[in-house]
Amino acid sequence: MFEWMAWTLPVAVFFCCIVLMLAGMTVWELRSPTTLRKGWLPMATTRGDRLFVGLLMAAYVNLAFVGLSEKMTAWFSLEQEPSVWISFVVSMALLALVMRKG
Repeated sequence: MFEWMAWTLPVAVFFCCIVLMLAGMTVWELRSPTTLRKGWLPMATTRGDRLFVGLLMAAYVNLAFVGLSEKMTAWFSLEQEPSVWISFVVSMALLALVMRKG
């Protein structure tokens, strides 16, 4: 069923993090309902809204990294393509920033 997808360790960790975040956000919402808040995003958002926007941004960062990794090898004169763990860390940091300040 999932033969089309490259289930590598970074992909599995990324999806496990998403599942854990959704479960944690569900528990947090049940214990403490959210209110609208205005951060640097151009709209008032709830925690769930910020999680959704942050997950979209994280996905775009990972896709851009995968798409540009071959070119980065040439740009920076690397011997091999950079590790996808770099994009994972950057995307999770971006997600944390959106959740905190967005």
